[in-house]
Amino acid sequence: MDIVLRNNLILITTGFDALNTEWMKRFLYHHTRGMLFLPQAVLVFRNESLKEIREEFIHELSQFHAKKHDFNHEFFLRSMLKYDNQPIKIQLDAMERPETIKVNLYAYNKDTVLITLQKPNSWVTNYLRSQLEVYVERGTDVSLVVDVADYRAKERLERALNKRHILHYNIEYTFDNRFVSTLYADFASYTFGDLCKQSKENENLHFYTILECPVGASQDALKRSYKKLTKVYHPDKIIHEEPHMIQHYTQKFQLLQEAYTALKIVS
Repeated sequence: MDIVLRNNLILITTGFDALNTEWMKRFLYHHTRGMLFLPQAVLVFRNESLKEIREEFIHELSQFHAKKHDFNHEFFLRSMLKYDNQPIKIQLDAMERPETIKVNLYAYNKDTVLITLQKPNSWVTNYLRSQLEVYVERGTDVSLVVDVADYRAKERLERALNKRHILHYNIEYTFDNRFVSTLYADFASYTFGDLCKQSKENENLHFYTILECPVGASQDALKRSYKKLTKVYHPDKIIHEEPHMIQHYTQKFQLLQEAYTALKIVS
């Protein structure tokens, strides 16, 4: 394991054995909502509500690193704690032979999808939760039940399933012949003209998606989600190596403001 303290992040380069330690998995599980899955890496942004968990993780990390390299743990810990506000990037030091994880998709009906892993895998589950959490009704370590009643939720599901490589895992999705026809049953009787018609209410549907709330969510739910997301995407707090990512989060922050303002008026 190597740890580099950069100006804009803490960079941890490690093998998959350390990535699968309990203290590492616990830290990443709690930060699912504020985590980006990158090629061979994950990027974890600071979350004020998870400050204690982050500090506990840094202590564990410092002890683990010091033991591996036989140096003073306390000195290194003090150095890392100075980077308290920076994102943490954890990347694999070498690409292991990809492991295929089989994931089955089943549509109970047009509104509900069951995602089942052939065997438990916290990384694939965390990825799916990070993409679909607002729509997840319930789940276990090998399954997720997802509410896709809103067409925006279906779009979100499609985007999540398009990514087939997580760290060194290849995801292989399987589904029966009825999956697509069941999921998109509503569209069978639609004409092009029907799809183009939008009432004022329908124009606001996408704002719920931006706020990651189900359509018709209460004002309290909208407010909670708005506050949580603006903390994650606030331009003053997002620091990233790539300029286009800074622009992406700035645009997201602006969309959150627009969506919350519009839905407050509607409600």
